[in-house]
Amino acid sequence: MRKLLNTLCLAAFVWGTAPAMAGENEVMLYKNPQCGCCEGHAEHLRQNGFKVTEQATHNLAQMSSEAGIPEEFQGCHLAFVDGYVVSGHVPASTVRKLLTERPDIKGVTLPGMPTGSPGMPGPKEGPLEVLEITKSGTVGGVYARE
Repeated sequence: MRKLLNTLCLAAFVWGTAPAMAGENEVMLYKNPQCGCCEGHAEHLRQNGFKVTEQATHNLAQMSSEAGIPEEFQGCHLAFVDGYVVSGHVPASTVRKLLTERPDIKGVTLPGMPTGSPGMPGPKEGPLEVLEITKSGTVGGVYARE
């Protein structure tokens, strides 16, 4: 009887948390149709346990603005993961940190296309500074350095 009760409790826990865990690993990534580095970043996320769905679009700047990313801080692709917006070549470890800490922000961005960032060729030239985007759509400072 005790073994059955333990099994039922475990099943209830797994069933109750499975959607939340799946959502944390699902990434919807919008990219410019001609951008090869965006595909490299998607592969980086996949190699780090994320399930990435890609969608090519010619409206990336507009979508990024509508998502609350100021124009001067937009990356070359835009992702949505478990309620957060992630712009640019943000390392998977920073995305995991975001999902673990669950800060009260809109998301994060790594503006531009820094050499050596996930998906970009060449050696990394110093730490990557991932910026936080506040709920009001302003840059709130550095969220992570990698």
